[in-house]
Amino acid sequence: MLVLLSTVSSGVAFSDATIILNENQILYLFSTSGQVIAAIYGLTLTGFIFFRNELSREEIEDETLVEAVESLKSRYFVLLAFITVLVILTILSSNLAIAYEGSGKAASKTLLLNVAQSTFVTSLMAVSYFIFDVIHPKRIELASKGLQAKVDPSRTAQAKGSLEDFLRNYNQIETLLEHVGKPFQETTSSAYATKYPRRLSNARLTDFLLRNGKVDKDLYQRLRELITLRNSIIHGADPVVSQDIVEASAKVLEELRTTLTEHENDEP
Repeated sequence: MLVLLSTVSSGVAFSDATIILNENQILYLFSTSGQVIAAIYGLTLTGFIFFRNELSREEIEDETLVEAVESLKSRYFVLLAFITVLVILTILSSNLAIAYEGSGKAASKTLLLNVAQSTFVTSLMAVSYFIFDVIHPKRIELASKGLQAKVDPSRTAQAKGSLEDFLRNYNQIETLLEHVGKPFQETTSSAYATKYPRRLSNARLTDFLLRNGKVDKDLYQRLRELITLRNSIIHGADPVVSQDIVEASAKVLEELRTTLTEHENDEP
């Protein structure tokens, strides 16, 4: 977008300029552009900090939102980094346009003027897109669908699996996690009884199991994928699963049951 705008505006300026600015207009326009985009960026960043805190609060209150919220945070971070680069380029190009005003090099000055304004317009469009993306009323649902597509890409195949079978397997996995996670739950609850009287999330329990050597990395990854998929379905993703994911859930259930039984037998 930036390259396209710069190329088109510069081409028009060199061939048949429709607007000719004098020195005072250039100084005022580009000094104002830098100040405006800096102010907009500051307000956007401040508002996003409050919004991010709100997302974190929702994540704490509802454990099934963890994956969707973390996905949104990652997306917003990338967008904000992109906007930051554009804002820096806008300020630098505006300063260069002002600095080159008295250089007497008409070609360089014309090019800088058009690049600076193209960068300014692109920055405004990027900030606008970011704001509307953040306040989208169905952001959780869209994030959930994105996670579902990543975990279960074959769900749109003709041979669909049974959602009931998947949920049945998942509920049994959840029961196993709750059982083996009781020591961690009791320790955490006693340490933070006054502030966080809540059970540990399934994702957090799998972290504890991995760190304590009760499951290997491969089983851990597959557990996290099943947790992500189930939570995505809860929060707006299509209630459809593939036969592959149903079979995978049954296999994970059996492996988890076997692994935990072996560890219980090994304990004194």
